[in-house]
Amino acid sequence: MKKAGLIAVLLISFAGVLFAQTEEERYVPETDPLVLQKLSQWQDMKFGLLMHWGPYSQWGVVESWSICAEDEGWCRRSMDDYVAYKKKYEGLINTFKPVNFNPEKWAKAAKDAGMRYVVFTTKHHDGFCMFDTKTTDYKITSPDCPFHTNPKANIAKEIFSAFRQEGLWTGAYFSKPDWHSEYYWWPNFATPDRNVNYDPLAYPDRWEKFVEYTRQQIMELMTGYGKIDILWLDGGWVAKKDENQIRRAYDEMVKESKSGFLKSRVVNQDIRMDEIVAKAREKQPGLIVVDRAVYGKNQNYLTPENRVPEKTLPYPWESCIISGGGWSFTPNAKYMNQREAIQLLVDIVAKGGNLLLNVAPGPDGDWQQGAYDLLAGIGAWMKINGNAIYNSKPIAPFKESNICMTQQKNGMTHFYYMAADKENVMPAAIHIKSHQPAAGAKVHLLGSKTSLKWKAEGQGFVISIPEALRKNPPCSYAWVFEVSMLKD
Repeated sequence: MKKAGLIAVLLISFAGVLFAQTEEERYVPETDPLVLQKLSQWQDMKFGLLMHWGPYSQWGVVESWSICAEDEGWCRRSMDDYVAYKKKYEGLINTFKPVNFNPEKWAKAAKDAGMRYVVFTTKHHDGFCMFDTKTTDYKITSPDCPFHTNPKANIAKEIFSAFRQEGLWTGAYFSKPDWHSEYYWWPNFATPDRNVNYDPLAYPDRWEKFVEYTRQQIMELMTGYGKIDILWLDGGWVAKKDENQIRRAYDEMVKESKSGFLKSRVVNQDIRMDEIVAKAREKQPGLIVVDRAVYGKNQNYLTPENRVPEKTLPYPWESCIISGGGWSFTPNAKYMNQREAIQLLVDIVAKGGNLLLNVAPGPDGDWQQGAYDLLAGIGAWMKINGNAIYNSKPIAPFKESNICMTQQKNGMTHFYYMAADKENVMPAAIHIKSHQPAAGAKVHLLGSKTSLKWKAEGQGFVISIPEALRKNPPCSYAWVFEVSMLKD
């Protein structure tokens, strides 16, 4: 085998784990002033909505992954015959008819919950486009899809328009790998894993067609779908990798692997992202780009997945978290309770991050009632306490015991008492050790006009809560105390 080909197919099984371990140490700051300004605005928003949706919702399976040959418990197929299964999966286009699709309803629910931006899956790894692309017929507006005659058939466009009408920013999730494209998964070869199934170095003309295919789809989104604020790219294995990167990845695999079974490869898959981003920003000045899990200048913020960092991070970040079921539609999904969601938001914001909460639409084009109920509960809390969440920044130590803290740019500081499960009555006194109000500072509970008494206690202070307020708090799950000024 030629040296280039050998390097291109070196194997690794722990790429995702390794990324999770190192991502918080790897960030390249942005330099474009328009992007920096927009990024600062995004950091002040704190709360957004992510939606995974496609024909796969008809089966209630993990989005796309069941057509990937990797041996993972969460993406195994219901049939032994892979070829027949993939054909049946791709045939879901013929029955996808979400007749209850009403993006205005979603946009209102998101706004009422206090969300400030949306990220929608315009295309997942299976290659099905939820927008009216000219590059393929594997799309929501194809004559093969019974929904194509619906006035709202161009689903991505309808979603972006509805959310903009409610004042939210719009973000386009876009998968760089495309398992339907013959330029990525060439039918001439088997598809052993998530990667391109041929060597791009050995077949440069075919790879170039895939690069152009990807560029064209992204530019369609940048030019025909109104103002796009965020380009949220997934599939971090599609990236430029040099020989040293591949060898390091292989060495890590050898060190970490116990079974010796290699589930996926590291392949140099350079789609010239720098060029794509430059072209995209010509059409969308200031566009925030999130090239997930790819170290470099095109990852404007980091996205820990289904987890929250243990501490504050020195750059922009967002935890993307499942609200119930899975990333994609799960029948009879069990959603997190309101207390869990509100305290999750507070914990993330106190550490300087944003929460991107995923809700998965069903095959009929609507959310499950549990999602609406969850967002309504969050919204009720945000109506009282949102001013402490938005535009806030971390303040050390960000948390002590069950009390989180944030600070506004004007010096106003908020302390969030995180109530225990079934704790509906506030304690008579709230003790805070790490900070102390300045002399004459005012303290009150958000949602109440009552000024609260406080006194110094060591290096901290204690807040006294009147009995009437204790037994009838203005909200549940997290009580927010506002201090007008802290002692220097």
